[in-house]
Amino acid sequence: MFYTDGKLQFPVRVERPNPVFAKALQQAIGGVEGEIRVAMQYMFQAFGARGPAKYRDMLLNTATEELGHIEMLATAVALNLEGAPLSLKEEVSADVAGGAVLNGMDMRHILSVGLAAMPVDANGVPFDMSHVYASGNIAADMYANVTAESSGRVLAVRLYNMTDDPGMKEMLAFMIARDTMHQQQWLAALEDMGGETANLPIPNSFPQSQENQKYSYAYFGHMTDGSIPEGRWTAGPAMDGKGEFVAMQSQPMGGKPSLAPARPDGGAQTGQTSKSGSEGLLGRIEGAIERNI
Repeated sequence: MFYTDGKLQFPVRVERPNPVFAKALQQAIGGVEGEIRVAMQYMFQAFGARGPAKYRDMLLNTATEELGHIEMLATAVALNLEGAPLSLKEEVSADVAGGAVLNGMDMRHILSVGLAAMPVDANGVPFDMSHVYASGNIAADMYANVTAESSGRVLAVRLYNMTDDPGMKEMLAFMIARDTMHQQQWLAALEDMGGETANLPIPNSFPQSQENQKYSYAYFGHMTDGSIPEGRWTAGPAMDGKGEFVAMQSQPMGGKPSLAPARPDGGAQTGQTSKSGSEGLLGRIEGAIERNI
């Protein structure tokens, strides 16, 4: 069950309404780096969490906070739209948001929602939940959450640098600080579960003795000149302390794929439905490629 007192988590004020900036703020609401994404991600991770209850409770608390961030951003969008021209015929030069319609304002802010926020990104694309990651593996989810908060903080910093409105900078500085905390929080949860060594590889419930360990810590090079971009990932102990990094040039270990002929009732060409016909078709294709080369 969720409750609200109707108050904002942090004050939201706009001194100089800017409908174009309102459009940019939409990315922080409905973009893949935005608050809808993390709110739903943490919520569904919590709903499916198994094991110690403290991780579920932490996720639910943070998901609820992210709902509050959506509320703050939606309020900021609405305040930035106040005074926006409602018609292209208005004298935009005298308007508080002079030229906004012609210079990049999202027309749907006028046409669809009456000068309010929408669950969309800066291009007006609705958030479709395709970037919500809830695997059921708590360690995998924590790493996904660090990534989500990192890209969210990048976006908030870019928005901060886009505006000169003191109120918007104040709000975004708060949100940037919360992104900092949440990055630390998810990393702390990984440490609480035993740290990198205990958690990697994910899932750590699968016996590494059953994987092909020759390739467990091998960095594959695919450069045509045989070079390897050497770094921490090519030599020395692996990050989990369970192996040694080694660099090797990638080589094909399998042959060319060979598929069965097409089914006669599958809608393919006649030449594709028999082995000889298939070989003839492939031969003609290969011959055409060689001639063009």
